Amino acid sequence: MKRKFKCISCAKKMTVLILVIAILLVSVMTGCSYNSAPKKVADKKKSINIGLCFDSFVIERWLRERDTFVTAAKELGAKVNVQNANGDVKEQISQIDYLISQNVDVIVIIAVDCEAISDAVKRAKNKGIRVISYDRLIKNVDADLYISFDNETVGRDMGKAMKHALPHGGKIFEIKGSSADDNVIRVEKAFKQEISEAGIDIVYSDYCKGWSAKAAGEYVEKALEKYPDVDGIMCGNDDLASEVARVLSENRLSGKVALIGQDADLLACQRIVEGTQKMTEFKKVEELAKTAAYFAVKIAKGEKYYKAGDSGQKKENDEKSSDYIATKKIDNGKSLVPYYSLKPVMVTKSNLDSIIIDSGFHTKEEVYLNVTKKKS
Repeated sequence: MKRKFKCISCAKKMTVLILVIAILLVSVMTGCSYNSAPKKVADKKKSINIGLCFDSFVIERWLRERDTFVTAAKELGAKVNVQNANGDVKEQISQIDYLISQNVDVIVIIAVDCEAISDAVKRAKNKGIRVISYDRLIKNVDADLYISFDNETVGRDMGKAMKHALPHGGKIFEIKGSSADDNVIRVEKAFKQEISEAGIDIVYSDYCKGWSAKAAGEYVEKALEKYPDVDGIMCGNDDLASEVARVLSENRLSGKVALIGQDADLLACQRIVEGTQKMTEFKKVEELAKTAAYFAVKIAKGEKYYKAGDSGQKKENDEKSSDYIATKKIDNGKSLVPYYSLKPVMVTKSNLDSIIIDSGFHTKEEVYLNVTKKKS
């Protein structure tokens, strides 16, 4: 009996030992599974998510900039969520809120209305999301960066072109872009300063809400009824100028009225070589978009992107992200925002080939299409 009990006791001990080992194995395996997941997350590099919110794609340049920005950002390892408000400020506000809900790192905004979206931008900032004002300065909010072309230079160049076209002065119309676009105000101010002592009188002036080309045409038709002897028309951009050119053509005034614009749209460049537009302002929009992408990634990473001073901005064609440093600030009505500007270039018939065609912005075949047709 004692021997049998001993065997039973051994058996029970063996069973307990097996159970203990099994529990230990389960615990070890379970522990590995819980510990491995956080390690993977910790080891995995956090992806950068950027929201890119456009006013619309009506203006020719915006499509170029969208593609360039997305490509540059992807090359830097970032993902881009592109939104298009189609010129509707309420839609843009909704899209900004959507990007906030997606918890993106940075939102880059081409504002429909530089003041109306301020509260939406504040909501993004309150969530810790960084915001870049692209091309148009968002007002009354602590944005992290404003990047654009030098709009004062644009206005001065347009004024110089008008003075050159009208050396003895004359009457002109101002067909401006949206009053909700801060750039429009800056360009107009510089333009007026440039022509102030040239004997050039602005006899008609109006804003095109939402940069409406249709409105531009209607304004010129109305202005011509009162001032059929107009000498020049300053247009907020080349898209507006295209509609104005149509109205001038219908009134047999093509080439007789000094027409100027900006953005170097293809149709504008064609008009310049044809002699029906005097100038446009060329902006390296791909350079602007690529620079904005570099800044967005730097800001998302928490890297330094602003340093006070008068020099130090990235030299053109230098693609080292470490050199993308803003060195000045601009007042947006509430605070001084770090500001990075690119220099635009005045384009006339005399330098169009070297600036537009040689740079590859438009091809010679495209620009001279109508001239070639006339010759043939």
